[in-house]
Amino acid sequence: MSKLYVIMGKSCSGKDTVFKKIMESDQLNIKSVVGYTTRPIRQGEVDGEEYFFKDRDFLEEAKERGTLIESRDYNTVHGIWSYFTMDDGQINFDGPDLLYIGTLESYVDIRDYYGFANVVPIYIEVSSETRLARAKQREEEQDTPKYEEMKRRLKADDEDFSEEKLKAVGIEKRYSNEILDDCVEEIIKTIKEK
Repeated sequence: MSKLYVIMGKSCSGKDTVFKKIMESDQLNIKSVVGYTTRPIRQGEVDGEEYFFKDRDFLEEAKERGTLIESRDYNTVHGIWSYFTMDDGQINFDGPDLLYIGTLESYVDIRDYYGFANVVPIYIEVSSETRLARAKQREEEQDTPKYEEMKRRLKADDEDFSEEKLKAVGIEKRYSNEILDDCVEEIIKTIKEK
């Protein structure tokens, strides 16, 4: 039986890059799970790859249909953005292992939905200095940088991923992403051993 590995970490910890590197690895038989969001698509993103970009009506319809596993709303400086996970057939434990990017909150809801034995946390961390430098660079690459939202995210992450919250949900293992290749190799090793 396969497992669902949920990559999580503070913003700009390198989750997307680690995710892509793991998906490109020829050492694993793994399939990606794509989440959903109501936030605007960023420059360089592709609908259906990083996220499925949907409107609020889609989210409300999913709630009514009973296909919504979890959702999180963020009151950004640009309005409310929702991120959510659907029971849309992507998560199937009879095939290859699965890889998903989430938050601490989404990990808990997905784990509760599919069971502790089926969902494995992969918590990535980097120094505050590295996160800030990456956040600034990402915003500078956008046609319309959103610096206020960047600051809000960085501050919110310190609470969302506090040591107390990590401990409360049983996350002890950390994967340092200061050196990308080392981080990816350590995660691949973990997945191969499960």
